[in-house]
Amino acid sequence: MAMANFLALFLLMELIAGGYRDGANGLSMNYYVFSCPFAEPIVRNTVASALQSDPTLAAGLVRMHFHDCWIQGCDGSVLLDSTKNNTAEKESPGNLSVRGFELIDDVKGQLENHCPGVVSCADIVAMAAREAVASSGGPVYDIPKGRKDGRRSKIEDTFSAPAPSFNASELVSAFGQRGFNARDMVALSGAHTLGVARCSSFKNRLGDPTMDSDFSKILSKTCSGGDNAEQPFDMTRNNFDNSYFQALQRKSGLLFSDQTLYSDPRTKSIADGYAKNQATFFLDFQQAMVKMSLLDVKEGSKGEVRSDCRRIN
Repeated sequence: MAMANFLALFLLMELIAGGYRDGANGLSMNYYVFSCPFAEPIVRNTVASALQSDPTLAAGLVRMHFHDCWIQGCDGSVLLDSTKNNTAEKESPGNLSVRGFELIDDVKGQLENHCPGVVSCADIVAMAAREAVASSGGPVYDIPKGRKDGRRSKIEDTFSAPAPSFNASELVSAFGQRGFNARDMVALSGAHTLGVARCSSFKNRLGDPTMDSDFSKILSKTCSGGDNAEQPFDMTRNNFDNSYFQALQRKSGLLFSDQTLYSDPRTKSIADGYAKNQATFFLDFQQAMVKMSLLDVKEGSKGEVRSDCRRIN
């Protein structure tokens, strides 16, 4: 009996350890289960507390994850500060909407106290984005952990990111080069259900005859406040839902790259489906987010675990 119990315990530990070791790119859902069991609850509680105080932070955290992964892979490069000899990614105009750097610093500080040198900044960004989505009413999902932090962050690398002026064909092509299909791209675009954009990103749409006339007046009024004036993507800026796609149906997409999804047959039917069925959008979104979180992850000596997310070791 004692031997049977020992074998059962051994098999259970092997099963858990297998989950710890295995997975795409060496990542796994249980990566920190032994090395830092407090990692998940610390991220979850810190994000939840921050969003209670400022619900608008959710959009910044989701964008931080996307902007991090798109450039050089999910390696925390968007967190690095500029130095005397290098201008970092976060200085790029395209990253002005990224917020939450102080929250990441807070989480990192807590984790360094509990388990120094274990949890990467890249994983903190990915987990924080996941929590931001869930806390805003979006899908609840898990992601593999075990990413390492990169050592490169250059503003010029951000110039390859999709622009607000992209049409559907350009978006399909750009996302396709990163391994996403059209459905993935439309689902990820749905993250614009959170947050705002600055007038500088959509003023090219002012006077567009294809836009809903009432919405056009709203945008003109917003932009009267200058290029930095902000406009929500949809009517529920702090709620993760399918209102973004319903806005496209009303010809009220904020950015050109938003409304273009409803003008191309390859993407229009997908957007229509999400507008009608939020559950379908949620399912596709979470799958696309997991896929994105695996972009060009660093392993072993190709990366590190920073002790300070703003600086390489």
